[in-house]
Amino acid sequence: MSGHNRTNVKNFYGAGQEHTSRKVPFTMDADEPPVLLGEDRGANPVEYVLTALSACLTTSMVYHAAARGYKIEELASRIEGDLDLHGFLGLSENIRKGYQNLRISFKVKGDVTTEQLKELSKFSPVYDIVSNPVPVDVQIEKA
Repeated sequence: MSGHNRTNVKNFYGAGQEHTSRKVPFTMDADEPPVLLGEDRGANPVEYVLTALSACLTTSMVYHAAARGYKIEELASRIEGDLDLHGFLGLSENIRKGYQNLRISFKVKGDVTTEQLKELSKFSPVYDIVSNPVPVDVQIEKA
């Protein structure tokens, strides 16, 4: 049995309409490293969360800065998190299954202040998702 899975993303709904402009779907593979019984055939799901957060913060800051006339020449990020596998593996009920802490740092070149960038980062939907509880409804249908 393999935990490898694949997601195809093609059409999306946004700005009040369905967007079907993608000719070919984006394909994202997910798996776990061998130490977690996977085959390492893709990033693991929590790595996708870190990537989504970093990408969304970067995109939000760049686009909102441009809309306000701030100039960003370069923006690079480094993100890391603390994850205790005792929670995920069910070895401890007292340890969270997900990240206990996330840290992201940016190196910025441009005519924009740290305070302005921090304010712009708050526009990130992914930052909002990981910073605030979101109801999740899991439904399972047996085949």
